[in-house]
Amino acid sequence: MLKSWRIYLKIAVNNVARQRHLYINDKNFLMIAAMWVGLLSGLAAVVLRNCVHYLQHFLESGFNIRYENYLYLATPLIGIVLCVFVIRLLFKNQKFDKGLSSIIYSISRNNANVEKHKSFTHILTSALTVGLGGSVGLEAPIAVTGSAIGSNTAKDVLLDRQHRTLLLARGDAAGIAASFNSPNAGGILAFEVLLSEVTIPAFIPLLIASATGAVVSRLFGGSHIFSLQLNDWSVHAIPFYLVLSALCGLVSAYMIRTSLRIESVFNQRKQPYHKAIAGGLIIGLLLFIFPPLYGEGYGVVNKLLAGDYVSLLDRSLFYRYNTNMWFVLGFALTIVFVKVIASAVTIGSGGNGGIFVPSLFTGAMLGFVFATLINTTGIVQLNTGNFVAVAMGGVISGVLHAPLTGIFLIAEITGGYTLFVPLMMVSAGSYLITSYYEPNSIYKKTQVERGMLLNEETGLQQVSLRAVVENDFITLKPDQTLYDLVDAIAHCRRNIFPVVNEDNELQGIVLMEEIREVMFKTNLYRTTYIAELMTVPPVRVDQDTSLDEVIKLFEKFAIWHIPVEEKGKYCGMISKSGVLQFYREQLAQLEQAKVAL
Repeated sequence: MLKSWRIYLKIAVNNVARQRHLYINDKNFLMIAAMWVGLLSGLAAVVLRNCVHYLQHFLESGFNIRYENYLYLATPLIGIVLCVFVIRLLFKNQKFDKGLSSIIYSISRNNANVEKHKSFTHILTSALTVGLGGSVGLEAPIAVTGSAIGSNTAKDVLLDRQHRTLLLARGDAAGIAASFNSPNAGGILAFEVLLSEVTIPAFIPLLIASATGAVVSRLFGGSHIFSLQLNDWSVHAIPFYLVLSALCGLVSAYMIRTSLRIESVFNQRKQPYHKAIAGGLIIGLLLFIFPPLYGEGYGVVNKLLAGDYVSLLDRSLFYRYNTNMWFVLGFALTIVFVKVIASAVTIGSGGNGGIFVPSLFTGAMLGFVFATLINTTGIVQLNTGNFVAVAMGGVISGVLHAPLTGIFLIAEITGGYTLFVPLMMVSAGSYLITSYYEPNSIYKKTQVERGMLLNEETGLQQVSLRAVVENDFITLKPDQTLYDLVDAIAHCRRNIFPVVNEDNELQGIVLMEEIREVMFKTNLYRTTYIAELMTVPPVRVDQDTSLDEVIKLFEKFAIWHIPVEEKGKYCGMISKSGVLQFYREQLAQLEQAKVAL
């Protein structure tokens, strides 16, 4: 019965979608769709935020403010195990993608299709993770939720790939806007992280979706996450802002590398519950030692903005040292480097959350340590709150490779644009320094390394060879004869034959153009061996080599085929024509996707 109603509903929606072309053009319809997606994404953000706040309030009501709490050792473990249980229950052994990396992949290589279940599963799993203490943020899950809402709305109303991409981005923008009550930052993040470029006609609906999400959030009690008594910045502080930008860039590069390295270690473990237990125990221990790592950490950042550094040691083993400024600085500096470890372990072990808010948190700690250290030495007196806010923008700019997002987000969530100039300096400087060490953002790096992402900026140098290896060649053994070669030629259309030994190690190649003279001499069929006919290829490459390097090898050796190996074993061939065809197809897809932008 339920199935039949779903079919009837789908047919009705399809009929309405077809009829709307008669009365509403695409431009106006996308405006309406943007508002609808913004509304749903905003509601999803409200639901997620309230679920997490309820869980945290329930747990923290039993915490002692001043002294250590052993509950920290248990709650993250419970949250991560429950998250894994829900994922296993709903998806069995299927892969459950987390974070904005999966959305970037959907845009780049999956026609902007996002699974429908992501419209609700990320709300449930991230609420369990963060609400019970996981040291991650909610913004990535809500962005994925919004993207799923946008993508599936577009499919339901029969929009093509180009418009589906735009609605996907609008759902992401609305989710971020609702989370932070920052419509400008939500729209900017969408095109800076998800879309390679955007035009004004496409950007306007993006802002409409963001504004709708922010309005929905405000209607249900949302407000600015951070409160800061803004003070105008001083020209004399410019050299210190420049130093801070360099520190933000270095910390951002550290966060990208450390996060992905830790997650890859956990990904190598196959037992999901073993990973969850190990990760939960690690997070619990870290929270017990460093309580500010609990959850998103917005409360800690607000206290730093208010100048309340003493509360950093609340509920910790070191509460008695809260009046010792040097100890507090050391504690906060340690958190700068430990926060990314806690976040990566939370995600890698099975929890659901994002690196967006941990980047803000780390930036706040870095800004506090830097400004307080300068003030303590007596060199000059800096406004600590200003440096806390600006450093948040610097780290988010570096980690996401999104300087405009860092600038506008902090300007909006702190309630004003007084710090706009320092934000521009620190965000831009951090982005440039991070880009030097890490050419790709934390969201794109993994996709690029797997050969799953290509755009006009990255080009061939960021596409793995695995994407275009051809393995339909007939292989021969050195002790086979000319008769076997002729038989192989008769059964394939290739003119090159790899020669491998018993261990599948490449020994050479046979080119049909080089054996034409003997190919029809039947008297040699049983007496001429492949070892006598093969030649050693001038070059061979590993499967992880970039296509950019392969193209250079094609030109250098003036050849059309190169053997590919993995750990010394033959695994296929790569052709120059195949690489160029692959690249042309990808660029064609990108050009089509930009028609609506």
